[in-house]
Amino acid sequence: METTVAKIKRSLWKNFLNTTPGEASQTWSYMNLGITSQQMAYNAQTTTETYVGEDNARTSTDSYQMSMNTPMTCFKGDPVFEFIDGLRKKRAVEGDCQTQMLSVNAYDETEGKYSAELNDVSIAITDFGGDGGKPISLTFTISVNGDATYGTATIADDGAVTFTKAGAGA
Repeated sequence: METTVAKIKRSLWKNFLNTTPGEASQTWSYMNLGITSQQMAYNAQTTTETYVGEDNARTSTDSYQMSMNTPMTCFKGDPVFEFIDGLRKKRAVEGDCQTQMLSVNAYDETEGKYSAELNDVSIAITDFGGDGGKPISLTFTISVNGDATYGTATIADDGAVTFTKAGAGA
């Protein structure tokens, strides 16, 4: 049996922000326009111990403190920019800077559905501005809060995203 190996393009890991937190239904806005790089830092939290009967240490991975630093060029009218800029303008803190992020692995498809995870997140503004003659840029950090909810997502032709929790409707 031959296995096909292929590179996975970055465009197949899609992140969406709920740009209407607190409302009855989520508005999933695609984090794309003005964003040229985005990576999730897992920031493993570890404990290292050396037992009395051993000369070398053991390290356990206890949890993750995930975060995503996101620089973006600002585009008026882009829902993600408008949402983040609104947080910046009011210097949102505590619950006012919390929303959800949906990460969709569009490279992992089964019967028209992609594996996905839903996370509660906090957003912190890092930088805003830029050099003369250049577009304004805004950098923000998304910090993942607590455990993910796993499931699947579908993405319609018009870009509308639907998340279904694993086990829901089964």
